[in-house]
Amino acid sequence: MRVLMLDLDTLRPDHLGCYGYHRNTSPNIDRIAANGTRFDNYYVSDAPCLPSRAALVSGQFGIHNGAVGHGGTCADMRLEGEPRGFHSEMADNSLWSIFRRAGMSTCTISPFAERHSSYWFLAGFNEMHNHAGKCGNESAEEITPTVIKWLENNADNDNWFLHVNYWDAHTPYRVPQEFGNPFEGEPIPKWLTEEVHTAHTKLAGPHTARDNGMYVGTENPNFPRHVNDVKNMQRLRDCIDGYDCGISYMDEHIGHILDFLEEKGLLENTAIIVTSDHGENFGELGMYSEHGTADHPTCRIPMIIKWPGMQTGTTDSGFHYNVDLAPTLAEILGVNPWDKWNGKSYTATLKDGTDCGRDELILSQCAHVCQRSVRWDNWLYMKTYHDGYHPHFTDEMLFDLKNDPHETENLAKTNPSIMAEGANRLNNWHSDMMASMPFGYTTDPMDTVLQQHGPMHANSLTSPIEQYKERLRETNRGHWITKIAERHPEFR
Repeated sequence: MRVLMLDLDTLRPDHLGCYGYHRNTSPNIDRIAANGTRFDNYYVSDAPCLPSRAALVSGQFGIHNGAVGHGGTCADMRLEGEPRGFHSEMADNSLWSIFRRAGMSTCTISPFAERHSSYWFLAGFNEMHNHAGKCGNESAEEITPTVIKWLENNADNDNWFLHVNYWDAHTPYRVPQEFGNPFEGEPIPKWLTEEVHTAHTKLAGPHTARDNGMYVGTENPNFPRHVNDVKNMQRLRDCIDGYDCGISYMDEHIGHILDFLEEKGLLENTAIIVTSDHGENFGELGMYSEHGTADHPTCRIPMIIKWPGMQTGTTDSGFHYNVDLAPTLAEILGVNPWDKWNGKSYTATLKDGTDCGRDELILSQCAHVCQRSVRWDNWLYMKTYHDGYHPHFTDEMLFDLKNDPHETENLAKTNPSIMAEGANRLNNWHSDMMASMPFGYTTDPMDTVLQQHGPMHANSLTSPIEQYKERLRETNRGHWITKIAERHPEFR
């Protein structure tokens, strides 16, 4: 068995052709989807980068594995405590260990472990390749030669798993200038009208339109494709083009890998998984070029699985988590599941289209804000515990994603019964999670983040608050300072 996993950082599914995007960003990914199963409602349980991959690799929600943020004690997985033996439980039960237990050689080509000092990520790999310590600032042309060289040395062997991690869609958008802009002049998403964008330029908060550099809007000449101040419609177009060029550039390099396997006569019988760690907001909730909320565009990811002998050219609309991948692969490969996984196998969906979807999903974010959301039916209910200095976020929000996928109208005030159902679903999930916490733990890690002065990217001790207040005054948005200070005394 040969398995290739393409882990494409910051990949929003609705910017791919196979998910209906109007721009031709992804012909090679689309080629994989045409020969496999495309999942349309696949979400990360915990966003963004570090918490998402912690959940993926451990098969556990962040509330159980403890890694929910980008800094502080909750940027690390919890210690196993007194029951730990000579080896940790992750040694045999990580996502990658499933392949090892199935008798396969495993390799990763990824900077992720070093980027976030998350070395648990390597549990289960025989071999790993990093790239000069660039920590995710690599570009595809630096990664692909390593991939091709590895395949030249190993592709003819049976029983291997190769994990390949591309970062070109992650900020700052940095595709080489010689790639050009294949999307110049093409329409941007229709919902982003001048009226909508103008309203966004009046908002405040990290990664809103005027502060797309997090707390600044100063452009960085080292990254001409990345827009730090989305101040007008041309800069909005540049922002979306920069992201789409990143996807297209990754896709071109994926094409090189597929062509190599095809030339070797191995493509048809190689299983391929295409996925991501999170999406990217482009205007939703007023946020740009960031994955800082527990909402639909941040937490929804692509999942495409082409597996020899299973369905081809099919789609699935059931609700699934990234933590569901571990039990699914264990079932396919005949490996006993870990009783501490929170995931649910959807192998039957791949085999014959059986609906294995969940009734609801709980989505969490503790790196830029502290939020939890419930995704069920057409609805997204959002509860905010720390707004990350976004004063336009209300404590509770409700969106009808069927009719409003870009979250433009908060329906909280007009739908009290739906609000109550969302809150009840969230409370029931939280009770179940707290009742099944790992040995010795009684604290929700989100509470720990809040006690440690808030999410890392809006931490009251380290955020450049005085600098940001000046930025708001300079851009005629100083009135927001008082509004932010109502919730965050450090702004007074």
